Parts: sequence; C-alpha cells; structure tokens
Amino acid sequence: MLEFRQNNRFFLFDFDENKAEQAHFFDVAYWQRQNRILGSAQGRGTTWFLRTDDLFGVNSALRHYYRGGLWGKINRDRYPFTSLQDTRSFAEFHLLNRLHQAGLPVPKPIGASVEKLAFNSYRADILTEKIENAQDLTALLQQTTLSEDGWRQIGQLIRRLHDLQICHTDLNAHNILVQQTDNRQKYWLLDFDKCGQKSGSFWKQENLNRLQRSFLKEVGRMNIRFNPQDWQNLSEGYEQGGN
Repeated sequence: MLEFRQNNRFFLFDFDENKAEQAHFFDVAYWQRQNRILGSAQGRGTTWFLRTDDLFGVNSALRHYYRGGLWGKINRDRYPFTSLQDTRSFAEFHLLNRLHQAGLPVPKPIGASVEKLAFNSYRADILTEKIENAQDLTALLQQTTLSEDGWRQIGQLIRRLHDLQICHTDLNAHNILVQQTDNRQKYWLLDFDKCGQKSGSFWKQENLNRLQRSFLKEVGRMNIRFNPQDWQNLSEGYEQGGN
C-alpha cells in the first residue's frame, strides 16, 4: 500500500512503488488527454472506464462520489470530514481490499482520493478494476433467463459475503455483475460504498429481502425475467453456503 498527501489531497494506492503523475489518476481530463477512455456508464454520476492494463495490470473504473436524494440536489458531492479512514473512498477501498484478499469476486481496489475542503468537508473518488466482458444482471435478464445453477451461485456468493459479516447496504439486482468467461458465467458484487462489518445475524434476512424487492421492482420497471422459482433457487444456494 502507498499512501501520501499533496497539499489538501490525500491518496491511497495498491502499489508498492510510486508511479509517474499518480496524483492525476483521479482526473478524467488526464485520461482523456492520453486517449485512454474506453467508455462510461451513468448512475448517480458517471463511471469512466479506462485503458490502464499497461499501468495497473487491469483496465480500471473511475468513480466520483455523489449524494443522492433530495439532499443531493442541494449538495452534490461534499461530505463532512471526521477522519481520513472514515471517508467514503478510503473506507470502500479498504473493504474491497479485504474482500478481494478473502477471494470474493469483487473489483480489486486500485486507488482512492480525498480532497479536503473548507468547513471541514471533503470530496472523494475511487479507482477500481474494470470487470471485462460483463453486464449487470438486470440487463442480462431483459434478454434471457438464468439457469437454476446460476441463481444458486448468486445465493452462494451472498452467503459468502454474509459469513464474513459484511452487510451490503445497497444489495440490489444492479449491483450483481455477470461476466462471460470461457463458455461459463461468473458473478460479481459491486458498489460497496457505505457497506461494512455487522455483528450478529439479525440483519441478514432483511438484506436478502431487500434484494428480492429489487428483482420484483425490475420485473415491472424493466420487464426482467424473474419468477418465484428463481428466488427459490437463489435461496437454496444461500442455504447451501459458499464454497
């Protein structure tokens, strides 16, 4: 790990040594000048996909943290600063690193940035691995169904996360990614902003209920292919446990 400060900005990288111009790695214009933009995706903000395999060993995704809801219309991207390790980007970086080290299919963290601002506030960015040849589960389910084994694998994946006592506070159908590799599908979990460790087991069923509500919502909104048997298969995978 490499951590350093430059004026009012703090940086954290999964590097052993410094890289040239690394303070610019969170600046979209820097990557545009080098013609390294592969594409983008729209969510609360824009996630930029970057051609960085020669620099980091993988292509990457750059995301700025934005607020949602009504408060986000007033204050788009500033957060109260309490400590560096509690900032959105540093906390997500460390959690992703822990999950990646545990062997869970989550994007590998590459870097995190925090810019301290006036009135004890900050803005933040994170740089993670881009999962190649993948689409979110809802996009896939608009076109086709998932096999019984596929649903069970998703259930097993969530169980592995829960067995580590990690609560994904925004567990929904869009944060499950399906990657096509060598004629098989691999499932990934995304977006661990504001997620973390939770003791006990009382929260786990509600976490699953949240995911089920997400699927049901997208049946009506996006016309995805999802039925009660699919959820039963996912639940069976969850009960079987991870491997």
